[in-house]
Amino acid sequence: MLAKRPPMGFNTWNTFGGNISEQLIIETCDAMVEKGYRDAGYKYIVIDDCWMTGERDKNGRLVPDPAKFPHGMRCLADYIHERGMKFGIYSCAGTRTCQGLPSSFGHEFEDARTFAEWGVDFLKYDFCNFPERADCKLAYHTMSMALKSSGREILFSACQWGREEPWKWMRSIGAHMYRSTGDIWDNYISIRDIAESQFENLPTNASGCFNDPDMLVVGMYGKGNVGDSENRVTDEEYRTHFALWCFMGVPLMIGGDVRTMDGFSKDLLLNKELIAVDQDEECRDPFMVGNRGGHRPVFIRHMSDGGFVIGMFNLSDNRAGMPFIFADAGLPYASGVGLRLTDLFTGEDLGVKRDYFVPVLEKHACRLYRAYLERV
Repeated sequence: MLAKRPPMGFNTWNTFGGNISEQLIIETCDAMVEKGYRDAGYKYIVIDDCWMTGERDKNGRLVPDPAKFPHGMRCLADYIHERGMKFGIYSCAGTRTCQGLPSSFGHEFEDARTFAEWGVDFLKYDFCNFPERADCKLAYHTMSMALKSSGREILFSACQWGREEPWKWMRSIGAHMYRSTGDIWDNYISIRDIAESQFENLPTNASGCFNDPDMLVVGMYGKGNVGDSENRVTDEEYRTHFALWCFMGVPLMIGGDVRTMDGFSKDLLLNKELIAVDQDEECRDPFMVGNRGGHRPVFIRHMSDGGFVIGMFNLSDNRAGMPFIFADAGLPYASGVGLRLTDLFTGEDLGVKRDYFVPVLEKHACRLYRAYLERV
């Protein structure tokens, strides 16, 4: 089954934009293997826009840019597969990609066969330059059918930006993950706004098809294609970003440069506890317990081992108490049941709590707790 759990990998766009090459992908693949990303679950290496020439060949097929990819895509896919990774590529539902290059509208079946011949395992399918009179849902269903008839299993990542409420229909047309937002930028406001825009849509997340609030910007520090040097994200904000994506149970696609990632960011992206939350086999969405004062959501998430994870995210610009009222989580005081809490980051056992629990968090910070029911 493709996408039994949220897909994990790397995508070139956030850092490199159109500045991509065969050598970059080879170096990235090697780094992901050598630095432990592959073994942590990051299996896909996805080449985004700008990999193709400006026109199709005489047979109507897409052509890799020979200056960027001199040995072609099949050779690159073989290199990636030999190292236990999976190969992803980009196209678009419109007549041209977002950067104005040949796209797949009207060419879905020939492109899907081409991707299969190249050994592609993942297709990111964008939405730029889409004909005004065309049917969006039918276009994505057509590519879904094309991929399924290609003779190869290819994960379908539908990057449709949230147009026409895709959480209501993407699962039904065969997508494995779907973008529900605009593009993320490497600043805190973008991270916060994208996350909050999707809280009410989290119940549409489930095994086989996942809501995708866009790629991670962890470790970019203002550099790269979506970098924001004037509003640099702090380590604490990156920790909240990654913890929130993991807690929501969404795809984890690294957007930073894994070859040069600093120690804090690398350790964060490889955090086993956080990844385990994201990859929990039941793929249950979080339940919001409260959001007092705005930008301060508190959640509980049921886990497959019979326990829970409590997530507290102070997304506001002020230090604040984060009330977890047990009655709001289905555990009134009269139940005689509390929760034994362990800080997910530090491993500290906080003992059994009941009735209410109100830690104080600095602005833009988070706390996650493993929790298990215990009679008091």
